[in-house]
Amino acid sequence: MAKVTFLGLGVMGGPMAGHLAKAGHEVTVYNRTAAKAEAWVARHGGAMGPTPAAAAAGAEFVMACVGNDDDLRAVCVGEGGAFGVMAPGTVFVDHTTVSAKVTRELEAQARAAGIGFVDAPVSGGQAGAENGVLSVMCGGAQTDYDRAEPVIAAYARVCRRLGESGAGQIAKMMNQIAIAGLVQGLSEALHFGEKAGMDGRAVIEVISQGAAGSWQMANRHGTMLDDAFDHGFAVDWMRKDLGICLEAADEVGAALPVTALVDQFYKEVQAMGGGRWDTSSLIRRLRRFDG
Repeated sequence: MAKVTFLGLGVMGGPMAGHLAKAGHEVTVYNRTAAKAEAWVARHGGAMGPTPAAAAAGAEFVMACVGNDDDLRAVCVGEGGAFGVMAPGTVFVDHTTVSAKVTRELEAQARAAGIGFVDAPVSGGQAGAENGVLSVMCGGAQTDYDRAEPVIAAYARVCRRLGESGAGQIAKMMNQIAIAGLVQGLSEALHFGEKAGMDGRAVIEVISQGAAGSWQMANRHGTMLDDAFDHGFAVDWMRKDLGICLEAADEVGAALPVTALVDQFYKEVQAMGGGRWDTSSLIRRLRRFDG
């Protein structure tokens, strides 16, 4: 068991930190809104710190799951940042979905201070975090990964090192690119079936067992048919992630025409007031055109 700090207690980070405590690790937490950290400690035990540095002092591992590049920089190297107190030989594990650029920037700063750094974005959504069955995509030095992996195992169904620093973020981009196309395709299929007078649930029961089957189809078709969109990853966050994907694609010379199109569809959903709806709300955009 290890002394672990967790920075960021949102819908993902809160449950992940909870699994660390349940596994027997000594957990200290930090959250920008202190009331959320207080509630976490009341439920799980452990301790909280008023700043990332205060929470990270003495930790063997510091995990983070915050909002974006700027948030990650703030908890690492901003005023009261964790890097300022982390001892040489400790390991920082970043579960935030951020750009590979900021990952490599912070990894270099960590390495200069003798701190290990593993970029480890996750997939599986809030349900995966709550159930401790996330897919974790990692980049960084093998030695840092080998040390961190048994701790990450508290909330992972699968965890793999995929390359050097930034590889985890690139893998997460691939994940989001794949999801964008899948959700749009599923939305169009269900909308088409509605217009054609088909029983969507009956059709999905059949086609989900064939080549069209996917996690999105299995887990989202019912809520999509019910026009209910409070079950998963928010459109605002998906647009943040797709922006990272499109920027990285320009840097490496990759063409992402479907991703760029779906990103604009999500922009339309935001304009409809759906920034906090889950990503399967693409079908509501199609229903908007019904006469």
